[in-house]
Amino acid sequence: MAQEDMTTPKQPPPLNIPHSDLSVKVSCIDSTCRLDIPMGPFLQPDYIGKDRLLGPCFAFLIEHPSKKPILFDLAIRKDWEKLPSYSKWVELKWGIHVEKDVAEILKENRVDVDGGAVDAIIWSHHHWDHVGNPQTFPHSTSLVVGPGFMAAHTPGYPKNPDSTLLESDFEGRSVREVDFEQESKGLQIGRFNALDYFGDGSFYLLDTPGHSVGHMCGLARTTTKPDTFVFMGGDASHHGGEFRPTEYLPLPKELDPAPPKRRGHGICPGHLLADINPHGSATKPMYYVTKLLSHDKEVADWTIDGLGEFDAHENVLLLLAHDDAVVDPPELDFYPKPLNDWFEKGVGKRVKWLFLGDLEEAAKAKEKGEKAFSWGTYP
Repeated sequence: MAQEDMTTPKQPPPLNIPHSDLSVKVSCIDSTCRLDIPMGPFLQPDYIGKDRLLGPCFAFLIEHPSKKPILFDLAIRKDWEKLPSYSKWVELKWGIHVEKDVAEILKENRVDVDGGAVDAIIWSHHHWDHVGNPQTFPHSTSLVVGPGFMAAHTPGYPKNPDSTLLESDFEGRSVREVDFEQESKGLQIGRFNALDYFGDGSFYLLDTPGHSVGHMCGLARTTTKPDTFVFMGGDASHHGGEFRPTEYLPLPKELDPAPPKRRGHGICPGHLLADINPHGSATKPMYYVTKLLSHDKEVADWTIDGLGEFDAHENVLLLLAHDDAVVDPPELDFYPKPLNDWFEKGVGKRVKWLFLGDLEEAAKAKEKGEKAFSWGTYP
């Protein structure tokens, strides 16, 4: 049943994705990582019943029809106790659980990792929960990083005792730093500078600054008739509530099926969610990123607004690296199954509003006449 919106949506800005007859095979790898960290310092407001930021760490395998596969992100390394910041996370009592390295998962599925089957690893950015362990790949597998990355984040530890990266991540390995101004030839997709990675319109890197120096997202064409895409969001955002709802994608009048925590109670009225929106709005996001989670908050907000523009196009499936709404239980096909038929299976529509299940307790509080949220005083 089609969902009716609480207000008439505006037409989203055109994305202006160039035409191509080529697509790539895309697989979302559930890397076996699970995070459990405080939410308030990173996202605001503080909703009743939602004080932890939970989530997986996704990596993506991108397989071109005539070129070697590449990876977008590597999640968390299994031996994360070797990282420079280990003692800090223990002190903060962050929940970090990792069963396997991404390379191990690929090998279990007959990918000849040690033989150099993977051409390159693209890091969305420099943070520990995305860079994984490049040493589990041979030196023939190169690294691809975003603009300004090398100057801002290298050398690694121990050469730079303050670095969160390991110098061994780079040793003996080719590193390519993308220069969008020089390499994109003026190409913009949505509001972002873009690089046609393979030169054939099948996969793009997008310049998505704000969270970290050198942050990039990926955009893969999954089918050509019709054109459909998977947007690999990295840490441009951490929760669907940062870019939903918008004026292009308002809250629906009814959520059917309801978010998971409300199932068994019937259809969820959209007005319950609008009532707990910080602005009492059906067209403004539920959450805002804090300065603590941003290298440059103003730029990060601009990038998040851009994500909302992509997300409003029904032929784009936007997946964040830590999107806990689509795991436990899985709401889409994970590796070794490909994601290419996501549109045909209706995945985009099914998962769009699942994040609202996080706000069930806040909605209940509002119904009782109690406060649904409060604003923290974080930097």
